[in-house]
Amino acid sequence: MPVDIDIAKVARLARIGLTPEELEEYGSQLGDILAHAALVQELPTDDVPPTAHPLPLVNAFREDEPGESLDRDEVLSQAPDTEGPYFRVPPYLEQE
Repeated sequence: MPVDIDIAKVARLARIGLTPEELEEYGSQLGDILAHAALVQELPTDDVPPTAHPLPLVNAFREDEPGESLDRDEVLSQAPDTEGPYFRVPPYLEQE
């Protein structure tokens, strides 16, 4: 079931400048895509349940359990600049 689409109009609406050769090439490619989509629509999918993903998804993350953390003084001693118990970083937004 071929569908007639005005490639020039679509290109104009998308504000894409295409040469006549490109219009012909894209028209041919679009025809191939639509023909393939028509073949896919013909597949017997009546007995296929709808799915959100083709494979079952499993949460692969470990449980979030509190654990031992790093020593604050040791970590701050390796920072290039600190202010009290905090890291000091350059301002993200410049102020005038």
